[in-house]
Amino acid sequence: MWHPQHMARLKVALVQLDAGSDPEANVRAAIRLADRAAADGARLVALPEYLQYRGSDDGYRASAQPIPGPFSDAFAEVARARKAWILAGSLAESGPENRPYNTSLLIDPTGAIAARYRKIHLFDVDIADGPSDRESERVTAGDRAVVADLDGTRIGLSICYDLRFPELYRALAIAGAEVLAVPASFLERTGRDHWEPLLRARAIENGAYVIAPAQVGSPAGVAAHGRSMVIDPWGTVIAQAIDQVGIVHAELDLERVASIRRQIPVLANRRPEAVARVQRE
Repeated sequence: MWHPQHMARLKVALVQLDAGSDPEANVRAAIRLADRAAADGARLVALPEYLQYRGSDDGYRASAQPIPGPFSDAFAEVARARKAWILAGSLAESGPENRPYNTSLLIDPTGAIAARYRKIHLFDVDIADGPSDRESERVTAGDRAVVADLDGTRIGLSICYDLRFPELYRALAIAGAEVLAVPASFLERTGRDHWEPLLRARAIENGAYVIAPAQVGSPAGVAAHGRSMVIDPWGTVIAQAIDQVGIVHAELDLERVASIRRQIPVLANRRPEAVARVQRE
């Protein structure tokens, strides 16, 4: 069992990918970059959503594996070899009725699965002059939020479209999350206007770091926004990837979370009992 020890600073690396329709090739590419990021000193390596497959709904279903299984085991091997934490942003986890879960895995330095989060909010949208998607037709939704312990730091897990639901992140922060993870495959059509503002809002309103590894590129003709980034609890972007596959490093000062929450104590000043009473005129 891994025994956590709180760290005042946490070195992180975000891996930006351009996954396509070959699951084994996608995982191999992700593993190579995760291994390089850990070798370069990252304590936590975070990868994006849909890292094993981007393409047709049928192809996504066919790519699903049990967890633990071959794909999760490959990331566990890197975690053990490098003695690092790995956040596999999302893998297709075998689910009921041929609808996999869209699952984020946090793997500890022994290779054990420390946390498993199944995406709650599924991307059912129809963008004007843009793509439409019904993620619920290929994915089974999760039913609970997850906060995990990483070397004594609390990390709240989420995936992509969850970003548009601030109540999830407030619940994670109330549960102790100091870092909010948002692995994503965010559309370029919406990402150019919404990605950074939403990420910064989640950081500011909760006084938390946000780490957001993303997909880039255009598999099946649908462009992903990329721009993987790390945002501090004040809302400042402290690291950002360029528009290609690669790795971006940052160091999180966890004492800054406590400092900003003391200065602007939004979690302590909440009044949920008043908010619950909405007067309709």
